[in-house]
Amino acid sequence: MATKTRKSKNSKTTVRFIGKPTGQIQERVQKVGPQHFGIVSVDCAKRRSKWMLCDFYGRVLVEPTVVEHTRSGLDMMTQSITIARQTHHLKDLIVAVEMTGIYHRPVQRACRDAGFETRLVHPFASKHFHKPLHTDDKTDDHDLEAIFHAVAQGYGLEIKPLDEIYLSLQLLTRHRSRLVKQKARLQIQIRQLMHQSMPGYADLFEDDNFFNKSIAISVAKKFSSAKEIHDAGVKGISAYLKKNKIRFQAPTVEKIVAWASNAADAAPLGKMLTMQWLELNDLRFQMVENVVRIEREMAGFLAKTPYVLLLSVTGINVVSAGALAGEAGPLNRYANSRSMIGRAGLFPSRYQSDEVDRPNGKLVRQGNKRLRVALLTIAENLIKCHSYYRGYSALLTQQKVHPRDRRCRVANKASRMIFQIVGGRQVWRGKGVDREYLLYKLKEFHRTHRSPATQTVGDLNEAFKWLPKSSYREEAEQLSVAAGKRRRGVTSLGDLLIPLLIRLGVPASDEVDSSSSEARDSH
Repeated sequence: MATKTRKSKNSKTTVRFIGKPTGQIQERVQKVGPQHFGIVSVDCAKRRSKWMLCDFYGRVLVEPTVVEHTRSGLDMMTQSITIARQTHHLKDLIVAVEMTGIYHRPVQRACRDAGFETRLVHPFASKHFHKPLHTDDKTDDHDLEAIFHAVAQGYGLEIKPLDEIYLSLQLLTRHRSRLVKQKARLQIQIRQLMHQSMPGYADLFEDDNFFNKSIAISVAKKFSSAKEIHDAGVKGISAYLKKNKIRFQAPTVEKIVAWASNAADAAPLGKMLTMQWLELNDLRFQMVENVVRIEREMAGFLAKTPYVLLLSVTGINVVSAGALAGEAGPLNRYANSRSMIGRAGLFPSRYQSDEVDRPNGKLVRQGNKRLRVALLTIAENLIKCHSYYRGYSALLTQQKVHPRDRRCRVANKASRMIFQIVGGRQVWRGKGVDREYLLYKLKEFHRTHRSPATQTVGDLNEAFKWLPKSSYREEAEQLSVAAGKRRRGVTSLGDLLIPLLIRLGVPASDEVDSSSSEARDSH
């Protein structure tokens, strides 16, 4: 008896085109005809741009025209495109704007708001087509020709706009990164100035703890020279720290006084140098406060996305998860984890010619660098904090894998985990590894960042919407402990958490009351 074979639904072979998948226009051109398909090329500058309209054959329908980056100028440009489209009977049309940092965005927004499909052309693509056309001449008109040829060959990429939540996360992440870098530069300048007014003082403390986890800055602000420290002695410094409620250890104070008794002479005009580093330290403190505020805002936007589920993984915090969400965008834009890795450029380059094939070269130079940084940051944190990825990294180390390649492999493996958690609306369920509790972790983040109780509870309620029902009980057990603790304030956090605990399936009268009674008995 002959067996029947099932025909798969995808038995029809798909046609493959050369070019970027998001830049393909061949089927659309074939549908309306090349003479009825228009391509608007835009070469952008800072204050003005130049645009040109051609059909797919390259016949110029509107000569290169200058447009000022003003409301009236951009409106006139979109109206001229609409009139030309009707005049030349164009049934389909796209606008291709060359990327130039941030200066192309006004033109991109104006064309998109006018209803035109707007695509972006990378400068590398237009440069590739510019060389064979006009090797030694560089003009705006020649750039427009190169942009047209790049789009016709499938390199005008369709970039979907981000919604407000993901765009806000992206902007906050990048602003925080800039502030952190500027704060690091300030810290270097402060140490240099302090070394001139107090030679050797900064070397008494570790570099990582000098500004954050030590009494170095507090003592130096009050006693700004070796002589003042020597005159105050251990008793004077200790009394000052106790009066200002600054925690310290006696050996640290003794070490500072011992340095002051044998310190080198300060540079001339030491008081002026001291005033300079004190002013820089005020700027540093303001930047620290701004970073804390930005991180609180990031937590609020992160709680509205499924990326908040990544907080259940040990080693992923609000900042790293928010950075990934802002740079990657909605996960439904990627077919699988390999698509995200490909967009980030976390794969080796390949050189192949005839029988020579070197598949494991350096990392490719293309890709979204910010997304790559977000993935590698998560990989480094997982190696430090997560037992599974730490063991995987140790195994790669034994195999003598290069450190860069090791981090890339961890990032590739982590991307699959990210897809399962974010795409499947799950929490971490690794074998043999206790996961972290999302709501409790988010609450602790707000506690360390001194967030208002209303913002804390609001973010917890937003994060609750993404939790699977199977995790309600475990999340509630940890959160009920925090709800039972009575803290000072008009409204305690426990009272505000009671409605959330009820939604999680925990009777507030039993769990919260018992926890609060235990907390009172302990006092």
